Amino acid sequence: MIRKLLFAVLATLNFSLPCAQAQEVTLRHDLEGQSLDALATLVVRFNGEQKGKARILLQDLKGIADVAATPPPHLSLLDPDDSMRFFGTSPRFLPLHQVMTQSKLKLDAKQFFPQMAAAVDDLTGKIQALPLAHALPVLFYNRDAFIRAGLDPDKPPKTWWEVQAAAGKLFDAGYKCPLTSSRFAWVHLDNLSSQHGEPTVVHEGKIDRVALNTLVHVKHIALLASWHKSFYFHYFGPGLEGDAKFVSGQCSMLTGESPLYRQLEKSSGFRFGVAELPYYDDIRGARPADVLPDGAALWALPGKSKDDYKVVARFVEFMLNIDNQREWVQATGFLPMTPAAMEAMKTTGAASGLQARARLRLAMLPSVADRTKQDNGRSRIRTILNEEIEFVWSDKKPAKEALDTAMDRANRSIPQTAGPVLGKKKR
Repeated sequence: MIRKLLFAVLATLNFSLPCAQAQEVTLRHDLEGQSLDALATLVVRFNGEQKGKARILLQDLKGIADVAATPPPHLSLLDPDDSMRFFGTSPRFLPLHQVMTQSKLKLDAKQFFPQMAAAVDDLTGKIQALPLAHALPVLFYNRDAFIRAGLDPDKPPKTWWEVQAAAGKLFDAGYKCPLTSSRFAWVHLDNLSSQHGEPTVVHEGKIDRVALNTLVHVKHIALLASWHKSFYFHYFGPGLEGDAKFVSGQCSMLTGESPLYRQLEKSSGFRFGVAELPYYDDIRGARPADVLPDGAALWALPGKSKDDYKVVARFVEFMLNIDNQREWVQATGFLPMTPAAMEAMKTTGAASGLQARARLRLAMLPSVADRTKQDNGRSRIRTILNEEIEFVWSDKKPAKEALDTAMDRANRSIPQTAGPVLGKKKR
């Protein structure tokens, strides 16, 4: 164990033995804790397999004083929503399928779970990045708090109306923060669309326009706004700010990313439960299981040498190895990328219930083909949504006005060009 930790630290510090011929490839990240240990351990192993001819150097974003002035890396593990924080700009990424093809290595979308491939492909089904740190949206709840509030911890709320009832009982029992959320736009807008069969992009002549201000969106944000006023729901920010509030026990329920269960297993001082993301059972055709995997992926940046990209391709192939995927998923809680890796996870016995639900979802063919992709300005859309939603919490705008304004801003600033896939729904 000591040796493993030492290797992880050395990899994180970009330390390596002298090797004049080594082809160096930099991977920028902002991981910490278990996830960083897991990545560093795998990087050490990959570097050892290269026998001094190549090596990956980990570059921690937290150690860079001026990202805009720092030369861009070869690879970055990030959600493109974080591009400005990672690079000081919004760079174009090099499609991963091109990197692999040029290096004569295989990257077939069919080897991934359909939902994982859909999360990182372009509009033609070609893989743009490696979905290494993806998650599903779930509901976490404090089982101990549920018991003290007279709620059945084995029957978590399935609908938003049941969440409201549970929040009321928790509040009456003295819990000041019954519910919070992380990754608000993804959980409460993107996934709301998917669960209730609403297209995120609609045709208007020859133009595709973003549509995250339908009746179900307005209804949901208005409901959350009423909970906010009643102190049933607390908003701490658009990112992962809510995680810490739940882990500390301050908040009793959290909608957020599934991998948090790994941190909770090791650090929480209470028993917790994981349930599927709630939905509205009074909306016809609702499909509560239709949630969207999303998160950080391994993206390649342009402008590097052919030899550098050969190392990148070999590292991608290394991370797709079944044993390496199993080790990564077991350590981090992120979703397996392939069915083969999920099958290998059976031997771990960890979070088997969550894995079983994840397997069913990830194996489904994409049911909403018109979800916003990275090249459709998804990052900008989420930024605008988060900005406008802030006015709802401060009671400066009602839900409909905030969402209408957000969509108007998004569609004015992000040209939507019609394509063969957008606007079509597949069930």
